[in-house]
Amino acid sequence: MRHPTSLTLRLTLLFSAAAMLGFLTFGWIIERSIKEHFGSEDIKELKVIAQTVEQSISTLQSNDDLARIKQRFDDILVGHHGALLHIIDVAGESLYASAGPDFSSIPLPAPEQLSQGAVQLWSDGKHNYRVLIHNIGGKAPAHTGGPYTVIIAVATDFHLHFLQEFHRTLWLMVIGGIILMGLMGWIAVRHGHRPLHHMVDQISHISTNELNARLAPETVPAELTELALSFNELLQRMEEAFSRLSNFSADIAHELRTPVTNLMTQTQVALSQARSAEQYQEILYSNMEEYERMAQMIGDMLFLAKADNAQHSLNTEVIDLKSEVHNLFDYYGAWAEECHVSLKLDGDIQVQGDRLMLRRALSNLLSNAIHYTPADNCVTIKLGYVEGDVLVAVQNPGRPIPAEHLPKVFDRFYRTDPSRQRSGEGVGLGLAIVKSIVEAHGGAIVAISDENGTQFRISLPDIVGSFESEEIK
Repeated sequence: MRHPTSLTLRLTLLFSAAAMLGFLTFGWIIERSIKEHFGSEDIKELKVIAQTVEQSISTLQSNDDLARIKQRFDDILVGHHGALLHIIDVAGESLYASAGPDFSSIPLPAPEQLSQGAVQLWSDGKHNYRVLIHNIGGKAPAHTGGPYTVIIAVATDFHLHFLQEFHRTLWLMVIGGIILMGLMGWIAVRHGHRPLHHMVDQISHISTNELNARLAPETVPAELTELALSFNELLQRMEEAFSRLSNFSADIAHELRTPVTNLMTQTQVALSQARSAEQYQEILYSNMEEYERMAQMIGDMLFLAKADNAQHSLNTEVIDLKSEVHNLFDYYGAWAEECHVSLKLDGDIQVQGDRLMLRRALSNLLSNAIHYTPADNCVTIKLGYVEGDVLVAVQNPGRPIPAEHLPKVFDRFYRTDPSRQRSGEGVGLGLAIVKSIVEAHGGAIVAISDENGTQFRISLPDIVGSFESEEIK
């Protein structure tokens, strides 16, 4: 794959192309102006000569001899450098011809153009001329007859030579301008890219141990401010993700260390002396509890890892949430009765989603609510709509969660009371799993807690839309 052209080269070529276009346009305008100026000056001179010739012809007498006529026209050409004159009578005889090329090969224009005076360019192969051909009436000497065809020419070789030199100078200016503008453009681009190179240098020194470093948007040009802000936001997300990953790894090590330590201690105690079969069986049952806890933890971590990489495929179907909640009540009923906690369901609604995953999410919320509900109180699950979305609310009374902990209750291994013993409570992944399941269904979950209790509110897109239910307050 071809590597893209560098920005420096692109801008340098752009400056060079702009310089070439500017010089060529400027040169074309100047050349056109010079040509028009030369042309207008030549035509002005031709008309002056023609006017003088016409006045002279009008004063000719029939008895004027040719020598006098020739002298008169020679005098007219004095002061007009490089001007030529040829006068032909009606019979085609030459009344006057100045020294120079033979004008007989010049094509004559139409009669209506001759009366006004026609100007054209002509070359005899050696020199170039601008020619005015004009018909003039007047008296004639005895041996000639009017009217007369007057051919006046001025040489344009000097003009053409000047334009050739101008072309050569223009191309030298174009080439020099391209080189100069290219060099200046390269210097300007390199200087303009200096803040970008400085940013790259800063970025290259950022490592995993310096994720708290930030670029200073106020020190970079306005064009790079958005880039600096976006990069700072990226660093912020990376720092948070790396912190979560570090904490997650530390929490995993901590959580796995406890059951492994218990297993090692119990095994060492069992091997320290001979024991009866019943004692060994009791130790194995105790070890089995630790194994189950480790298996549950590993299963939860695997589930979350797949959720992070979007590897969970949803087997969507229409689910009657009322029926699913009743099934969970039957499953947790004995435990709730043992804790002297009653269970209540309000509402009836359907949703489209993965049955097993949504059942797991509701199961985690319900078990969490039962665990933290004081005796002789009730856990309530409400089903309904809010602003067009399906809403599931799991509410339980009890000690409120401090406000500073609410945004973090869905973090993995997060505990509002880290010093509390967790035997029998899991490892702090239940709510993180609930959040992953809800987000996989395109929904959201929030926690609300005050002196009246704690409520977890799940909102899911209403794809089914077949049940009417009161909105949950």
